Amino acid sequence: MPEAEVIPIDGRSQSDPRRCRATTKDGKRCKRNSIGASGFCRTHGGREETRAEATEKARRQTARARVEDSPSDPRERIRSFMERRLAGNYEIDDFGFDEELYRDVLMPLARALYQDYFRVKTIGIDRIPAEGPALLVGNHSGTIPLDAVMMQHAVASEHPGHRVIRNMAADLVWKSPFISSLARKSGNAVACDEDAHELLRRGELVGVFPEGFKGVGKGWKNRYRLQRFGRGGFIEVALRSRVPIIPVAIVGAEETYPMIADLKPLAKALGFPYFPITPTFPLLGPLGLIPLPSKWIIEFGEPIAMDDYPEDAADDAMLIFDLTDSIRDTIQQMLLRNLGLRKGTFG
Repeated sequence: MPEAEVIPIDGRSQSDPRRCRATTKDGKRCKRNSIGASGFCRTHGGREETRAEATEKARRQTARARVEDSPSDPRERIRSFMERRLAGNYEIDDFGFDEELYRDVLMPLARALYQDYFRVKTIGIDRIPAEGPALLVGNHSGTIPLDAVMMQHAVASEHPGHRVIRNMAADLVWKSPFISSLARKSGNAVACDEDAHELLRRGELVGVFPEGFKGVGKGWKNRYRLQRFGRGGFIEVALRSRVPIIPVAIVGAEETYPMIADLKPLAKALGFPYFPITPTFPLLGPLGLIPLPSKWIIEFGEPIAMDDYPEDAADDAMLIFDLTDSIRDTIQQMLLRNLGLRKGTFG
C-alpha cells in the first residue's frame, strides 16, 4: 500500500516552541509563540498566516466539503474510502491524525452510541468558533473516558464547521500499542504544553480534562462533584497562546460504569491508576464492559477571553489559581443545572 502524505510542521520542533523575539515594557522576553518566519507574535509582529496554519485551514475546508458531499449510500462511501486508501490518496499530520479514517470509519462507529444509545443532547455548540483556536475544558468521569469521545463526536457531527477537537490524552493511553495508535489516528495528542501550544498555533480546537484520573476514576458517591483541577496548567497554556477557554459540562458519563469500589492493591500491581468494581464488572466478565445506556447532555459554555490579560499573566500564580477555581466553579454550576434538566438517568 502506498505511503500516506505527511504534512510538515513548517520546520518547527514540537519540543522547542519558537518564542516571540520582542521585549515587553518591563524588559522581559515576550512569552508568546511567534507567528511564521517573522519571529514575532500576533501582538508584536502583526498577523501573518503561516504555512502550517494555511495547511490546517485548507484541511478543515476539505473535510467539511467531504462531509457535505459524502455519498448517502454506506456501500458507496466504503468503496470510495478503500479506493483512496489503496491509491495512497490520504494525509496524516505530524501528530498522527488520520482525518479521513476518523470521519469515514471511526465516526460512523461512534454514531450509534452517540445518537441511539446515549441519546446525546447538545447545548450551545454554536458558541464554538467556526475558525481559529480555542481551548475546551471539560469535566472527566465514567471510569472509561467515553466523555472525551462523545465530546469530540458532538462537535465533528453537529457543529456547522464539523471541526475536530484535538484532545490531550494522558500517559496511560500511550502505553498500549493498539489504543495509542487509535488515539493518534482519531486526533488525540500527548497531554503536554508543547503539543497544546503547537495545535493552538495552527488554529485547532484543543480539548483538556483537568481532573485527569482523579475525575474519571472517582467513586459513585462523588458523582458530579468536580475534583481538583490540577495546578492550572491549562490556564497557563490559554494565557500564553492568547486563546479563549470554552467550559464544557458533560452529564451522563458518570452512570455508564458506576464505580462502587476500587481495588487499589490490584491497580498498583498492574500499573493502573485504579481498578474499578462496577455492578457488572468483573462479575459479568467481558459483558461488564458494555456501558449502561444513560441519557447524556453536553453543554458548551460561553467563551472566556484570555487575550485581555497582561503579557506576563501566565507567571502570576495567584491569577492562575483564581482563574482555575473560577472555571471549575463555572463547570460545576453547569453540571448541576443540566442534571436538573435531565428527565431521568436513563430516560
